[in-house]
Amino acid sequence: MTTTTAEANKRSSWGVAALEEIRKARQNHQDAVADGRNKWIDANSYFYNRINRLLRFIVKPGKRVLEVRCLTGRQLNETKPSRGVGVEIGQRILEIAANEHPQLEFVRCHPEELELGERFDYIIFNHVFDTLDILRAFERVRAHCNEDTVFIILNYNQWWQPILELASKLGLRSRFLEPNWVNEQDICCFLKLTGFRPVHRYRLLLFPKRIPGVSWLLNEVVARLPGLRRLCLMQITVARPILEAKNPENVTVSVVVPCRNEERNIELAIQRIPEMGKSTEIIFCDDKSTDRTANEVRRMQAQYPEKNIRLVEGPGICKAENVWTGFRAAQGEVLMILDADLAVMPEELPIFLNALVLGRGDFANGSRLVYPMQKFAMKFTNMVGNKVFGLTFSFLLDQRIKDTLCGTKVLWRKDWSSMEADLGSWGMKDFWGDFDLLFGASRLQLEIVEVPVHYQERLHGITKMTKVFANGWRMLRICWHAWRRLEG
Repeated sequence: MTTTTAEANKRSSWGVAALEEIRKARQNHQDAVADGRNKWIDANSYFYNRINRLLRFIVKPGKRVLEVRCLTGRQLNETKPSRGVGVEIGQRILEIAANEHPQLEFVRCHPEELELGERFDYIIFNHVFDTLDILRAFERVRAHCNEDTVFIILNYNQWWQPILELASKLGLRSRFLEPNWVNEQDICCFLKLTGFRPVHRYRLLLFPKRIPGVSWLLNEVVARLPGLRRLCLMQITVARPILEAKNPENVTVSVVVPCRNEERNIELAIQRIPEMGKSTEIIFCDDKSTDRTANEVRRMQAQYPEKNIRLVEGPGICKAENVWTGFRAAQGEVLMILDADLAVMPEELPIFLNALVLGRGDFANGSRLVYPMQKFAMKFTNMVGNKVFGLTFSFLLDQRIKDTLCGTKVLWRKDWSSMEADLGSWGMKDFWGDFDLLFGASRLQLEIVEVPVHYQERLHGITKMTKVFANGWRMLRICWHAWRRLEG
């Protein structure tokens, strides 16, 4: 039987061969338009500058950064990496990138075939819509991740397809061959299939052109409002690798107990804080107490020599500085905060540990507003304030945060080391430390998980949360500054 020319042509455009033809066509197209690529970037500088601003916020300078589909390397250069590697499909555009940015390295490779033999702190995936096989490309990205790698995916909102295609036809935007119009749900599906967990979403640009005043109002105010966020042109998804669960018995734990005039609660804390992990140290941070708190800690050290009880002198400034003093003195891999009033049950601390070690989240935040609480455990004004700030944080971080001011928070010490540099950078000083930690976790792209706790009335001593309205006003001002900064 003789195969006709038509049948042979049809067969060459079928199966895997058809995909190879599309890949080759995209590569040829990019080579053909490469010399004009920077012209399009310059013509749309407002659009690219806004994205670069967000990337500079997410990506800490001096890190190892890989950008897949890097175009002419300008975006990669904006991240100021210690080592920057850009990957593109066309030879000509890489020659332009290498000429403009000789300090960076550029590799010609299709994303589905990526094999660099090294791992990166941040990986940026640009032009997902122009990638033939997103699933295989994400698999190759996963092979270049360490356990703390932050994976950033830039994608066009599917609802903008008609507008963008019209812009290409009118010569206002560069043309592309057979783009993939995938939405956020599609991206999340690809991520889960390839071993990633989405941890954050950013939505940018309701209006991608610059008109003084108008663009700022639409993109910096209106674009951040609930509901209207979904209309933005750019959808940036941040993900982290799904990690294998660790054995809770193999990690060391530091329980930091900030205390000021809590003499009668010290022994109860020692008796009730459970032994966790490979070892547990209990650090009492005495913040210039005027009672016998420090002496009581010393008495407990003598009475319980089998326990690792430490006494650290706090600076006497505020609770936050007292906690930071304890963190800096801690030696455990996991840091826990337990307020000395013991209103959060110490017996529930292992739940927080498991949340971290078993990979349920990167930062565990206690929530007192789930279970019923004892009648006098929280004042009415404090309850209202907690609910207001819970709603505010849910809006600011685009994820549900029910209780921002619960003192019990648990995180990895390595993340605290990265977070410390941002303390106090949210407009004004946070006296309590809760906002610094939550905003810091968001800045590091950590997955925040809430752990419900049973909140009880303190048995001894008095609350240190006084001047409720003055503190509430300060916290609102911190939120205002954070709103202006959290998206770069």
